Amino acid sequence: MKGDFWYRFLRNRLAVAGGVVVVSLFVVSILAPWIAPYDPNEINIDRVLEPPSPEHLFGTDQLGRDVLSRIIWGSRISLKVGFVATGIAIVIGAVLGAVAGYYGRWVDSVIMRFVDVMLCFPSFFLILAVIALLEPSIWNIMIVIGLTGWMGITRLVRADFISLKERDFVQAARVIGARDSTIIFRHILPNAMASVLVAATLGVAGAILTESALSFLGIGVQPPTPSWGNILTAGKDNIDIAWWLSLYPGMAILVTVLGYNLLGEGIRDSLDPRLRE
Repeated sequence: MKGDFWYRFLRNRLAVAGGVVVVSLFVVSILAPWIAPYDPNEINIDRVLEPPSPEHLFGTDQLGRDVLSRIIWGSRISLKVGFVATGIAIVIGAVLGAVAGYYGRWVDSVIMRFVDVMLCFPSFFLILAVIALLEPSIWNIMIVIGLTGWMGITRLVRADFISLKERDFVQAARVIGARDSTIIFRHILPNAMASVLVAATLGVAGAILTESALSFLGIGVQPPTPSWGNILTAGKDNIDIAWWLSLYPGMAILVTVLGYNLLGEGIRDSLDPRLRE
């Protein structure tokens, strides 16, 4: 089974390209203190808004800070937000989806109606409203994104549970007297993790994009902490004279989100080859 997965995955060039982007982002974020050419918060008023050059490959910003260094350090923020927010969404979505799918009846109805209510609210505007009421911080952003991103995972896990709970191995577990919690978390949920893995990969991309948008609007990660979104804000303010402040962080967001999406699609296709026509 694992061999078949890797065979199909490695034959998908777009999925492999996405995997390379994701791994590269990990390496860059981990090695940021060593590969960033300058301190990301070092101000140099003699080099304000310098275009790309051999000394500053991506140019400098309105305070003379090296843009390449700030983008490299900003990758840490993106990964942290993506994984923590998605982790929160997975925990909530998996538990609610498991309970709804396993017990069914009124439990399922209550949980799914709550999911429907949450889906009625535009997620980004809900996040904006909550963040506006709270102090802008990286932890608040991660928690709010996670608390507003679990509905799709709940639906996926519920569908898998409805299918899996009638299988022979579940019936056997009931016959030997296994408790419901044991059946849910030890027998059924591990078999439903394929869908969760795909949703998580795509969810990381969505969380990174949301954080960048919030930082661009000024209610996300606050300066001087480098974030791709707040670098773009500086680019917006100087778009006529400093094109590099918009181009390079924008390309970083584009490549990262595209990489996660390609990886997620590749994992999905490899786990279920019937999706590949």
